[in-house]
Amino acid sequence: MNARELIAALVEDWCSWDIPVAPQPVHADLGAFDPERLDSGAHSDYAEQLARAAERTGVDESILTGVGMVTAPDTGDRFPLVLIVSEFGFLGGSIGRVAGTRVVAALQRATARGLPVLALPASGGTRMQEGTPAFLQMAAITAAVNAHKAAGLPYLAYLRHPTTGGVLASWGSLGHVVWGAPGALIGFLGPKVATTLRGEAFPPGVQQAENLYRHGVLDGVVDVDDLPARVARLLAVWRAEADPLEVPRSWARTSGHPENAWSAVQQSRKPDRPGLDWMLDAVPFAPIVDHGPVQVALVQLGGHAVVMVGTDGPTQRAGEAIDVAALRAARRGIALAAELQLPLLTVIDTHGAQLSVRAEEEGLAAEIAHCLSDFLAAPVPTVSVLTGAGAGGAALALFPADLVIATSDGWLAPLPPEGSAALVYGDPGRAPDLAQAQHIWAVDLHRAGLVDILATGRAQILDYVVEYLDPGPRPRPERRSNR
Repeated sequence: MNARELIAALVEDWCSWDIPVAPQPVHADLGAFDPERLDSGAHSDYAEQLARAAERTGVDESILTGVGMVTAPDTGDRFPLVLIVSEFGFLGGSIGRVAGTRVVAALQRATARGLPVLALPASGGTRMQEGTPAFLQMAAITAAVNAHKAAGLPYLAYLRHPTTGGVLASWGSLGHVVWGAPGALIGFLGPKVATTLRGEAFPPGVQQAENLYRHGVLDGVVDVDDLPARVARLLAVWRAEADPLEVPRSWARTSGHPENAWSAVQQSRKPDRPGLDWMLDAVPFAPIVDHGPVQVALVQLGGHAVVMVGTDGPTQRAGEAIDVAALRAARRGIALAAELQLPLLTVIDTHGAQLSVRAEEEGLAAEIAHCLSDFLAAPVPTVSVLTGAGAGGAALALFPADLVIATSDGWLAPLPPEGSAALVYGDPGRAPDLAQAQHIWAVDLHRAGLVDILATGRAQILDYVVEYLDPGPRPRPERRSNR
């Protein structure tokens, strides 16, 4: 699918923003590197290459930009969306100074108009015929992306086949959400460069979109036919225009109230406890990181768009503990809230982070420290919800918010009680005694003022969050640090 076909598949009412490239001297009116100044005989035919590429593809450069309307298939809602689309048929989608200038201009125009952007690169990277002046366009484009995100506007990326080199290492990877096309080759080194510089090709499948999704590099592998729905869903939640869901009052209540700290611990370990679905099934949401022990989503609560970062109990019970990659996902969610200038909601239910040689070597403790630091410093209103277990640093890193809510079967402790009992008494069997003595139970934390609201059920939690957000609260960093 070429660039024009892709645009037609994604949006309606397309309006191009591109200034036509002037005839020879090539690109001089846009201040681009004049190919006639290249000294190398190997590139002396660059002007002819440009002319042939334009004749073959019907476009005047490797980038097309403009604005159209993306439609949600299920509701018919329409949202304005700026597209930045590579034409791979034009010199491999490479970025020279004219193409780079075009990308920057589109981003700046989108920022000035308050419009979201979807970048759809398919590129080998820098245009080698122009060399370093073209290479530096990646920095200029990245600066424009930064300015767009600093304005609190969504920047989304859909990596097509192939996306490599400097494009992947700059604006292709900076999306608030980064999707990949099925089967797309996505990698820092393209196959020819990898073979030349490494002496051998990468093993098959390493640079394939599906493999990168499994490793957390991509947020999803999405067929182009499904892309408009994904984008429209995210924009509807971001604008808080999604249709609200009706939450029954009996929905997802806690399964009985524990009598003490140890019974709360036992209740939190039941294998049938709900995961993050208890919230995501009840509110409009758009997934950002939708797999693993820490997940991130854009959710709509009342009339508010909110970034949710949550630990998923069922995923952890299935054997996938919170590791360095999961904590990086949490930090990414915190950064997303800051960039989009949206409230941040954390949901905590974890029996602890990964205990392994790998975790030690990858710096798990340092990642917990950075996550906690980022959360405390988040420049947006924060709410944390303790819905069950809160063991160790992975729980602490998401706990000290402006407003802390807990269910009556929640608990927060430096270690699982058996570990603490082994340290204090030399006997893990005394965990019930230590759980009481350490004041880990949410009920006790509420009495001590360390938890602000004690909720009797999960449906009630959403009411409390919306009630808190309605007046437009300001961040309270002093409250976070004094828990």
